[in-house]
Amino acid sequence: MNRRTHLRSSRPSRGFTLIELVVTLTLVSVLAMVAVPMYEVTVTRAKESELRTALRQIRNALDAYKAATDTGVIAKTPGSAGYPPDLTTLVQGVDTILTGSGAQGLVGSAGVPAASNPFGLPAAGGNGAAGAAGAPGSNASGNGAAIPDQPPTHMVFLRSVPRDPFFEDQTVAPEQQWNIRAYGSPPGDFSSGSEVYDVSSKSAATGKNGIAYKDW
Repeated sequence: MNRRTHLRSSRPSRGFTLIELVVTLTLVSVLAMVAVPMYEVTVTRAKESELRTALRQIRNALDAYKAATDTGVIAKTPGSAGYPPDLTTLVQGVDTILTGSGAQGLVGSAGVPAASNPFGLPAAGGNGAAGAAGAPGSNASGNGAAIPDQPPTHMVFLRSVPRDPFFEDQTVAPEQQWNIRAYGSPPGDFSSGSEVYDVSSKSAATGKNGIAYKDW
């Protein structure tokens, strides 16, 4: 080994200079400044999608409950408009007063559209599919022939009350996370009432579309 080779091999490795460290830290800071807002936007949009789904599920259940009372499938309290007294009732369900051919005839005559009837209310001209409480709509051959009324059964409209993704304390029961608008109350009035007509978010924040979540 000659002298030049020996000197080259014994020279210590060169580290980063101060300028290189500053440039590296600057690049990392810029990437963080870009990544964090993008992550926050992604999380917010996911929550907004969850909020839309939750509102749609609850409102569909309220409409289905109203349709069931209007058609006589479940009892309506005298003087009531036919909406549930609270959100818990949609999950716990209520006993029907007509099933089998009687319930099918009443609900079918009301012409409840499929879009507002996602909970199994039988439509006119049923082919034997079971209703929400499991009552058959026709005989086994599916030709639409009515069968005698069956004893009252139980009708449930929601598996569970959805949570408001923008509610701060998620340990609170889901049915307490929503503003409740009583039947007959003007828009924006969420004072207590005897019947649940609509729900809205309790969040005071504004969505990416510029509309407050409480107004969705």
